[in-house]
Amino acid sequence: MSEHYFDALEHKIDRLITRLEELEHENVRLKEQEVRLRDERNQLLTLNNQTQSKVEAMIARLKSLEQRS
Repeated sequence: MSEHYFDALEHKIDRLITRLEELEHENVRLKEQEVRLRDERNQLLTLNNQTQSKVEAMIARLKSLEQRS
């Protein structure tokens, strides 16, 4: 086979290796982002639950005040 064929093949392999490395880095970044988003979601759910409890407590107090009147 000709030298040109091997050079072209080597070039394609180098491009594939480069693309593989890019995808591996992107995968790591995406996994890190997923962890951050899961943490943020958990924080928001906790905040939502706390807010819901406070609102329910306020409603109960208002009903209690209303009944006293």
